Parts: sequence; C-alpha cells; structure tokens
Amino acid sequence: LTGLFLAMHYTSDIATAFSSVAHICRDVNYGWLIRNMHANGASFFFICIYAHIARGLYYGSYLYMETWNIGVVLLLLVMMTAFVGYVLPWGQMSFWG
Repeated sequence: LTGLFLAMHYTSDIATAFSSVAHICRDVNYGWLIRNMHANGASFFFICIYAHIARGLYYGSYLYMETWNIGVVLLLLVMMTAFVGYVLPWGQMSFWG
C-alpha cells in the first residue's frame, strides 16, 4: 500500500530518481512518513519470513520437499524484489549495494 503512494511521486529516470525521492521526503505531505513506513514494513515482512522459516525448521516441515522447495523459490523471489527496491532510489548506498 505504501509503495503505491510512493510510486505516485517517484520518477524512474536515472538522472532524476534520487531527486524524486528527496522530493517525496521534503515536499510531499507526510512523504517522509510514508517512505519510513515502507522501509520499516519491508524489514518487518522479512522478520516474519525468517520466523516462518524458523518455525518450519523446528517442526520438520523441510521433510515435505515440494512445499519446502516452493518456499525457497518464493524466498529468493522476495529477496530479489527487495534488492530492486533497495536500488531504486539511485543513491550512494544503492550504488554500492
């Protein structure tokens, strides 16, 4: 949900991507809050995923190979999506990420 609000003001051009993120944080009403909620929500989502994996390891769910393999594929897809979201602002940390 927060990603949709951020996408309304984000520009994906390499030359203006970082300035559009700065625009969201400085000029958009509560843009800084939406961006922080988006980043913290993504972190909380990964905490939930890792807790789910830990539960599966504890209860031996890895014995159901087909289900476990689908979960691993979904984890990799979520990690790739998160990496793309990390790179989108085209800031200094995105460059070295």
